Amino acid sequence: MTNASQEAPEWIQRKERGSLLLLKIMCKISLLAGRNVSRIVLHAIALYFMLAVPVARRASRAYLERVLDHPPNLFDLYRHILYFSTTIHDRIYQLNDRHELFDVRIFGAEPLHTLHVSGKGCFLFGAHLGSFEILRSIARDRGGLNVCVAMFPKNAHHIQQTLASINPSVVLDLIPLGQIDSMLEIHRRIQEGAMVGILADRASGPDKYLELPFLGATAPLPSGPFRMAVMLRHPVFFMTGLYRGNNQYEVHFELLTDFSSPSASREEEIRSLMEKYLAVLERHCREAPFNWFNFFDFWKVTTHESS
Repeated sequence: MTNASQEAPEWIQRKERGSLLLLKIMCKISLLAGRNVSRIVLHAIALYFMLAVPVARRASRAYLERVLDHPPNLFDLYRHILYFSTTIHDRIYQLNDRHELFDVRIFGAEPLHTLHVSGKGCFLFGAHLGSFEILRSIARDRGGLNVCVAMFPKNAHHIQQTLASINPSVVLDLIPLGQIDSMLEIHRRIQEGAMVGILADRASGPDKYLELPFLGATAPLPSGPFRMAVMLRHPVFFMTGLYRGNNQYEVHFELLTDFSSPSASREEEIRSLMEKYLAVLERHCREAPFNWFNFFDFWKVTTHESS
């Protein structure tokens, strides 16, 4: 395992395609025409990206080679990008509380329910695997569930712009990272019963990376979220909302640690938590391979050694 620091993660150096204006137009078409009709456009969008964006195509192939039991073909690449497009498209309906459009099955939520009843919160460590928005949709639908997201302010501003273009009445409950009182605010919110979500597979700024095995090779994983969890010592759950085709989603929760066992050294706890996270993430990648939405070389080590 190697400690490394990185100034600008590869994914964040890329310019995003599309625009807010295009998104607004797509939202209007989707809400007026309905999900089934507007989904027709998604097939053309997925085909375009598969053919016109070679970087995403190469990244898709490199990933699918690790999780499929056969060499990925063009249809596999197309299906991968189509799943990604579908979860973004479905976000339009989820943010507008069109819950009746989806068949959502939930697994492993009993411990979360126990925490909620007792007034306690937790960390929800997700990844760019499936849809995180489906969780917030469930929370709004059922009421009483307090779900917020911790992220860096620059990314938060972009997310808020995007959400406003979909539904101006929806405001993401955000906790900004990288500020002096960030950890204190997260600690306070969890003590008050909030579930704080973090997409822990990517760094949004400078971070210390640990190189750990994932899907058959070593991958650099940012350690910041895991270091924070070990310091604050609140229960940590893995969470993913997997798209299963048509209108079906599966939301999975799995306890990674509740810090109830005797503690080892801090560095050992951090490494153990990261290994558990990657093990659960790998299992879901193999069970639902087309839900992985990191369209860059996740295994590329672009870091340099830090003291």
